[in-house]
Amino acid sequence: MKGGFSFDLIPSPLGEVGLVRHREGGRTLIRRIFLLREGVSTSERILKTFPGAVPSSGKRDKTGMQIKAFLAGDAVDFSIAELDFEGVGGFERRVLLADFNIPRGRVMTYGGLAAKVGVPGGARAVGNVMAGNPFPLVIPCHRVIRSNGCLGGFGGGLPMKKALLAMEGVAFDRNDRVLPQHILGGG
Repeated sequence: MKGGFSFDLIPSPLGEVGLVRHREGGRTLIRRIFLLREGVSTSERILKTFPGAVPSSGKRDKTGMQIKAFLAGDAVDFSIAELDFEGVGGFERRVLLADFNIPRGRVMTYGGLAAKVGVPGGARAVGNVMAGNPFPLVIPCHRVIRSNGCLGGFGGGLPMKKALLAMEGVAFDRNDRVLPQHILGGG
């Protein structure tokens, strides 16, 4: 994989996750994480986005093993050191790094996250960053919800978002709204 892209497919009870890596120089970094999308295989989506990417040698790295454990319900402390933030700057980077710090079992509203990065009233802009998050699961965009406690959106679908939050201990009311005790900060 000299200077190219390789990928792993990680099976889980919540669907197949794709992990794309890029090797440059002596380092291999994760360029993108793909969640299951109904109607198209994860490998097809990877190859459409990264033509020429090849399946990895089968040797899973630390992050791949952590994702597998996380999707099985284990508490995992991910590191962002393996993520390739090339092309991710400014506001988007600030939002993703703030999202990374939302602890397991807690959520924050889009508006709360916007205020945390110094852009009060920027809930919609935060939602756009979450929708384009290149590293879901490691950067836990599933932990960001609407101000009314509803889930909002998620690239892996709302059933996956709810399942991930439930695995982390987040509880919901009968209307599938996150209970207030799990919400950090203001909305």
